[in-house]
Amino acid sequence: MFSKVLERFRLKWKSYRHRFLPWIVLNMSKNEKTLRQVKGRCEDKLIPDEAVSRKLLQLFRVLHGANHRAELGNFRCQVMSDKGHCVHDAMFQSLGFCIDRKPSTLPHAGTGVFVTRGLVPKGATVAMYPGTIYQAYEPILLQSIRNPFVFRCIDGVLVDGNDKGISKIVYNSCSGRDQMGPFTTNDTTWLTSTPQNPLAVGQYVNNCSNEMPANVCYQEFDVSDTFPIEFRYYLPNVNYSPLSQRPLRCVVLVSLRDITEGEELFSNYYTIVHSKRQNKEVRE
Repeated sequence: MFSKVLERFRLKWKSYRHRFLPWIVLNMSKNEKTLRQVKGRCEDKLIPDEAVSRKLLQLFRVLHGANHRAELGNFRCQVMSDKGHCVHDAMFQSLGFCIDRKPSTLPHAGTGVFVTRGLVPKGATVAMYPGTIYQAYEPILLQSIRNPFVFRCIDGVLVDGNDKGISKIVYNSCSGRDQMGPFTTNDTTWLTSTPQNPLAVGQYVNNCSNEMPANVCYQEFDVSDTFPIEFRYYLPNVNYSPLSQRPLRCVVLVSLRDITEGEELFSNYYTIVHSKRQNKEVRE
């Protein structure tokens, strides 16, 4: 009996450790070539925020247009698999590539994200990290228990990308609270197997390993007030606090090189270097 429990724990740990920050810190010296050093949030930008916003709007316009044409034609994708095809066709049309979730090629890493169609050019916005946004002072203890999907930004803001359990309940609750009349200000479909925003699978991108170097990296992106309200429906993030005066924080993944069809996405983690004599702070 004890051996079965121990074996079950061992298998769960092998899957969880690839997202467990202390384990990453202890093992990063074995894979130094994948680390990226930055001095602060302003240097975290591989591409300008304007480029990120432009690409997101490019995709959202195509998705919005497809949904509008479907309504005018009194036609909807009734079968979930057909709906997925519609969404991914819109993604390929607007961005030139498609991504999707599949079992990871990394041993015991669970689910991963793959390029399933087309070519991802270097510097492209490849995916988004969905979830509830917590400021550094907001409570997240219960949601964080046994949760490998909590992402920490440079300034201490946390993104809970878990699509199950209490995290799912919290996100749905905050989403319903923030609706503005007929306009829904965020997307909840990333909590399902068929997200209407096909980029909203970034929480399933595994960290790189010795054998699998990083081909994408995280980049923080604050949504500006000028972002069209009719397209916020596709943003897979919501603020935990209804009184937050800060712009909505989003985290995207940007390609470090050209990524071909069939490749799995692997993210890197970077060190924040305060000075030559100070220690480095590692962020996943």
